[in-house]
Amino acid sequence: MDSALSSPILVGRDDLVALAARRLGLAARGSGELLFLAGEAGIGKTRLLAEIVRRAAGFTVVGAGASPGDSEVAGAVLADLGAELLRNPVTLAAGAGVSRRLREFADGDAARQRRLLVADLAELIAAAVTGPTLITAEDLHWADDLTLDVLARLGRRAATLPLLVVGTYRSDELYPRVPMRSWRTRLLTQRHAEEVRLTRLSRADTAAMAAAIAGSALPGAVTGDVFARSDGIPLHVEEFLASRESVPDTLADAVLARAFALSEPARELAGVASVLGRSFDLDLLTAITGDGPAAVDDGLRELSDRFFVQAHADRSTFDFRHALIRDALYADLAPHRRRELHARAAAAAVEAGFPAAFVSDQYERAALREPAFANAMEAARSAAEMSAHREAAELYRRAQRTAAETMPIETRAALLTALAAELAAIDDNAGASSAYAEAYRLRMSLYDRLAAAALVPDWVATRHLLGAGLEERAAALRGALPLIAFRDDSAAQEVRGNIHAALAAAYMLDRRLAEAIEDGEFARSIAVEDCDRAMRCNLDATLGSVLLFAGRLDEGTQLLEGSITRAQGWRFEGQTARGYRMIGSSMSVLVEYASALRWLPEGIAYAERVEQINDRNYLTAHLAHVRWATGDWLGAESAARQAVADSGGITTRITALHVLGFLAMGRGAVATATEHLGEAASLGSGMRELQRVSPAWWGLAEVALVSGDHATAVRRCENGFEASARVRDAAYLFPYVITGVRAHLARAGSTAAREWLGRTAELLAERRIPGTLGALTHARGLIHLHEGQTGKARSELAEAARFWTGRQRFWEGTAALVDQSRCAARSRRPGEAAALLATARQAYAGVGVPVPGYLSSPDDPIDSAIAPGSPALPALPALSPREVEVAHLVAAGLTNREIAAKLVIAPKTAAAHVEHIRTKLGVSRRAQIAAWVATLG
Repeated sequence: MDSALSSPILVGRDDLVALAARRLGLAARGSGELLFLAGEAGIGKTRLLAEIVRRAAGFTVVGAGASPGDSEVAGAVLADLGAELLRNPVTLAAGAGVSRRLREFADGDAARQRRLLVADLAELIAAAVTGPTLITAEDLHWADDLTLDVLARLGRRAATLPLLVVGTYRSDELYPRVPMRSWRTRLLTQRHAEEVRLTRLSRADTAAMAAAIAGSALPGAVTGDVFARSDGIPLHVEEFLASRESVPDTLADAVLARAFALSEPARELAGVASVLGRSFDLDLLTAITGDGPAAVDDGLRELSDRFFVQAHADRSTFDFRHALIRDALYADLAPHRRRELHARAAAAAVEAGFPAAFVSDQYERAALREPAFANAMEAARSAAEMSAHREAAELYRRAQRTAAETMPIETRAALLTALAAELAAIDDNAGASSAYAEAYRLRMSLYDRLAAAALVPDWVATRHLLGAGLEERAAALRGALPLIAFRDDSAAQEVRGNIHAALAAAYMLDRRLAEAIEDGEFARSIAVEDCDRAMRCNLDATLGSVLLFAGRLDEGTQLLEGSITRAQGWRFEGQTARGYRMIGSSMSVLVEYASALRWLPEGIAYAERVEQINDRNYLTAHLAHVRWATGDWLGAESAARQAVADSGGITTRITALHVLGFLAMGRGAVATATEHLGEAASLGSGMRELQRVSPAWWGLAEVALVSGDHATAVRRCENGFEASARVRDAAYLFPYVITGVRAHLARAGSTAAREWLGRTAELLAERRIPGTLGALTHARGLIHLHEGQTGKARSELAEAARFWTGRQRFWEGTAALVDQSRCAARSRRPGEAAALLATARQAYAGVGVPVPGYLSSPDDPIDSAIAPGSPALPALPALSPREVEVAHLVAAGLTNREIAAKLVIAPKTAAAHVEHIRTKLGVSRRAQIAAWVATLG
């Protein structure tokens, strides 16, 4: 079979080409976007991208691409993009600006923050868009975080520019820790990007592609065999067809069969190039071959002609046509030959000034541990300084692998500590905890008790995110204090202060406010601010949150805001992100939603910039909670699912599950709500922290109420009350107040409801947290409505509705409108009742649900109650036959004892029937029962 390797036509992609043409048209008119082309390796993303470029007539086209290892080099793809901009006279100035700005950043200027760098780079590139422009970025699954951040910002700017940004990536390589995974999810869920997926070719498409390559139709047996072996992946189709004789068993066999047809120098050159990666530099390749420029030029020309490699526009950088081709050639190298080439590449890269991350990779592959270790450590420290925490973690891992067995224990402990900090930043809490544990063991083996004790606060923080309970964490922290009991120097005082600050944080998380304040104040008393500014920032954030939950909002807010400002001024990224985490999540819980909607997005953006991934995920989960609470249910679901997908921390997962459970509860999906809330309760119970379990228990109480299981609702409410009462909490108790009153009224009447309200009101009044107090007014209004005191109920329910509206609390606020409607109906105000109900229905329709059944049930049909001319107490068919019989005897004037004698039942049973009738009718007096009987005729 003598055929060209590449298909001259694009097969099976007509719909995607048409979509791309539409996006080019929009971009030309000033409305661009960020478009992703996604698919597995070899599926044809590059071929489709080339077709898009071909159709971009009149566009300025600039392209760059990532290679394996680029994720360890901050701005690697941007450097390529800058070089491409320099080559075009239209974009020359922008290219110079990008290159200059990257050099400034790489030089380690500490005064320049990452946020400004991202903004500057994006604006420099956007400034080059003076007419229709297409920017392409290939293989983003290998891209570094800085590149991704700039592309995201550029994509958002594209909406108002004649700019189309097209990025490709392998959908089968978006592993959990790949930087692009969460980046892509956020852009898609926030609708800042569009994604199209390339699917495998059908049998018919495979036959069409084979015919296009061969120049004529091929026998069905051949195309059938190719389809079976290739699985419809275009690259595999091309490689199998190019093997000429028969269809090889694997893609690697097909590639090697083609390579065998090369001249020996070209085949040797291809193997040498494969050690450099998917992309390779001409000068570096020449340096490691030792063959001279002419021989290298001849070999590259043959490799280009035979479709093994393709040149960049500058002709100084080349790519293998596909990573799978490079992988096959690399795997075919003999082991010692491979090591030799990597050693040459490393030495040449050092001479040429290549980044330490690339050099360390080459040395590691050459099995030269000492220089691999030294370069990995240098690159890791640089990445950490630039907040490239994922890259730093990978490089510290490489340093771990290449460290000499004779490395001093102290150096090994320092390496583990640095690695643990980077792993914690990217939410790999299990890895961080393990690294801290080993570093602690090594420090203790050296009898360096001060250094060992200093590790414990951060170690405990990672264990908390893995689910360790308060008792375990507090014991670990207090167990570290004896290690430094014999020292009173400033270094020991600093560590001691950190430990007590961590204890304050641990107690704060369980809302044990007194203990938190005690340890926090002690830490402040022994710490000198100039000794450990980071600890002071953390401590102020902790105490600020404690004061918020103690009802001292002004003091708490002032401490938290001050902590964030100082931490930013001192460039403490972890402490700044934690300050945002504390103030944002606290405002979320305390019904200070306006403040929460200020601090949470700001904190998420900051944590994203500095790669404090756990903090970003946790803040996202709380933003989901605020969106649910304020009635943005679509936004809440998007944020909650994003938090679950991105997070490796248990606290984020629990908070997101709360939100997903509340959403399902509101939509009437009882089974789904029970599943989410049950999982959250199970995870939270292991941590034994109020904030982890109480919201789930409340949600389950509401689910039981919605389902008509009033006994379970009461039991769940009692569980929540007991947990809050132990620590004198009000913030997590307030939602239970109304839920418990409704459940008690439905189950046992106003006496039980009043008793419940009295117990919960005591705690809410003690803390006096402003966002919680409306629950008491609402609950009193429900009880008065149940008792028929419609005047009091009307005033209280109207006050409650105003309170919830002012606080933007959708759940209780919209229910209060329905409660007002019922009150107006019973007060013979049908017009007012109808208007209130219509407003409530409109609010519920805004989140896509009807009025919840437990607010408008057969026991209290709102529509009937507000019908013009209907009685104040409509007939309620839900009474059982025995209850109807008892109601007639009550109307006849019989006492409970007389009813019992008449029906030959126990007096207690008669009394229970009467109480049930009162509950179902929503009345409190026997005369009202008689009035209802009269309506039956």
